[in-house]
Amino acid sequence: MSDIKTGRRIEAGRPTILGATPDGEGVNFALFSAYAERVELCLFDDKGNEVERIDLPEYTDEVWHGYAPGLKPGQLYGYRVHGPYRPEEGHRFNPNKLLVDPYARSIVGTVDWNPAVFGYDLDAEEKDLSFSTLDSAPFMPKCEVLDSNFDWSGDARPNVPWDRTVFYETHVRGYTMLHPAVPQDLRGTFDGLAQKDVIAHIKSLGVTSVELLPIHSFLDDDYLLDKGLKNFWGYNTLGFFAPMGRYMGKAGLASFKQMVRAFHDAGLEVILDVVYNHTAEGNELGSTLSFKGIDNLSYYRTLPDNHRYYINDTGTGNTVNTSHPRVLQMVTDSLRYWVKECHVDGFRFDLGTILGREPEGFDQRGGFFDAVGQDPVLRGVKLVGEPWDIGPGGYQVGGFPPGWAEWNDKYRDQVRDYWKQGAGHLGDFAARVTGSGDVYDQRGRRPWAGVNFITAHDGFTLHDLVSYNEKHNEANGEDNKDGHSDNRSFNYGVEGETDDAGVTAVRERQKRNMMATLLLSHGTPMILAGDEFGRTQGGNNNGYCQDSEISWVHWELGEQDQILLDFTKRLLKLRAEKPILRRANFRDGMGVTWINPVGGEQTPEQWADEGADCIGLHLTTADGEEAILVFNSHDGPVPFVLPEREGGKPWTVTLDTERPADENAREAQGGAEPIEVQGRSLLLLT
Repeated sequence: MSDIKTGRRIEAGRPTILGATPDGEGVNFALFSAYAERVELCLFDDKGNEVERIDLPEYTDEVWHGYAPGLKPGQLYGYRVHGPYRPEEGHRFNPNKLLVDPYARSIVGTVDWNPAVFGYDLDAEEKDLSFSTLDSAPFMPKCEVLDSNFDWSGDARPNVPWDRTVFYETHVRGYTMLHPAVPQDLRGTFDGLAQKDVIAHIKSLGVTSVELLPIHSFLDDDYLLDKGLKNFWGYNTLGFFAPMGRYMGKAGLASFKQMVRAFHDAGLEVILDVVYNHTAEGNELGSTLSFKGIDNLSYYRTLPDNHRYYINDTGTGNTVNTSHPRVLQMVTDSLRYWVKECHVDGFRFDLGTILGREPEGFDQRGGFFDAVGQDPVLRGVKLVGEPWDIGPGGYQVGGFPPGWAEWNDKYRDQVRDYWKQGAGHLGDFAARVTGSGDVYDQRGRRPWAGVNFITAHDGFTLHDLVSYNEKHNEANGEDNKDGHSDNRSFNYGVEGETDDAGVTAVRERQKRNMMATLLLSHGTPMILAGDEFGRTQGGNNNGYCQDSEISWVHWELGEQDQILLDFTKRLLKLRAEKPILRRANFRDGMGVTWINPVGGEQTPEQWADEGADCIGLHLTTADGEEAILVFNSHDGPVPFVLPEREGGKPWTVTLDTERPADENAREAQGGAEPIEVQGRSLLLLT
């Protein structure tokens, strides 16, 4: 402390803009804390040495604030917050702990997992009831005052209509680490993702919206580092306004903005996967890094009868308390920042039901949903919820308010079930393919409200779904106990990779079947990056800790990979060209008729047939457009009688997963000789 200066002149400043805000003459600092008794602003030199401590002089409406003349962008800082240390009452103030500003626009460095970063004495008998006097500053990242000015002139948001939207889920680092066209020094960064060859591939697919796994500043958990692993996915947020340091390019935050503009120039939207449901601080035995030391009782949901413990509806140790108006403000301020300052086009909310939780449980008219729904900035972007958490009443598929889309895990599970073992699954499968109207056709919601997916970052890739009966997560160091066990996968006779031509053939056809089902279903499809050419993770279905070639996308394509890639592009082209394949409204007058192989509309008795595994879907529009999809999950060929067309016109077989490279249209007559649908295959007739 003897080398740390005090007494710098500081003015009152403003409480209305939280965070560190430079104006060219100095910096305004403002920090919310309802229960703090004193707040010290700590300044650091560029080597991370603490050089000044300044008391914020004013306290207005539960905000501590001050204005420091002469400070400039680039200044490193943090806070020490004084107040009661009474964990049983929910208060965990400890001024020995340097704290990250919740509104920091840039976070430099990372946590060194020294005992000092914990608010209690690790050796104490009752641990978190004890009080640590160790100084955590040498082991903590530092906040950076940031000038976020950027020339956005010429940037145009794609504003892709929902019924044309196709999400492409990927990872900044994993997508570019092995990309041959990305320079080595740019791989794994926003600059790498913005490379023209990377964007050209994404654009060539026909997808519209790139969904990035979390890019907010997050931590590598100490237990992963001890095993030589890292947090790859990023669902462990420390800062909701700051990009992750290891993704930053040569221009810092400007690299992220340049990436967004490059995607916009290609007509592609940028969607952020965001984690506002919990933070990296863990439970009562977790570290004190930011929120816990600033105002634990406000930022987190604690047990009503013992505030020492957290409500853990997220499964990560803590739950962010969006019922508190200042915490809700932080979340909405963060969202607006990414839209207004960084021009992102929407968000996918991890464990989104948490944001709709009030003290009495999930409420689609809760404060968060109401705030977003009336916000003139946020209501105009794409909002996608992951509609589940592990708390009471946490499964809310179909329960989000109008204006929201939702990940539809019913689609994932029931499409997997059908193609694995179609018999007994026709009814569920039919509901999913036609937009899950049983879930979303209410309150004026549209088919696009259901985000259809078969694979995502969490789980098997498409290739692994047809190559493994069991997960193979040994590399994660948890004795293969982590990750989902209910994968509804099938290896077709051999576990893992094989040279068996017969096994390979059925696997490739099943990949095409599921990709075709996904892209020809009503609703909003989401493709997992790399599935378009058969990316594998070697059977690992929980790559959250694999910042390695297990999770990175490999770009060397074999013959079958190229066939699948070309087939996927063809599917997306068909979807874009034919509105009948991407229904925009449940009330558009479209005719939706399920037909059976022997001819005619599916009867209740046929729906109830536990052995049925082949079915057709006949779609018609008011202007005379028609299409038929025939799904055959049986392992042998099935003769299928097509409905007659007016005037005896033939049907055109536009797509056949048995013949993926065949673009020569062939005809099939309705009401006459049945067409033979090959085993485990899908037909599109127009």
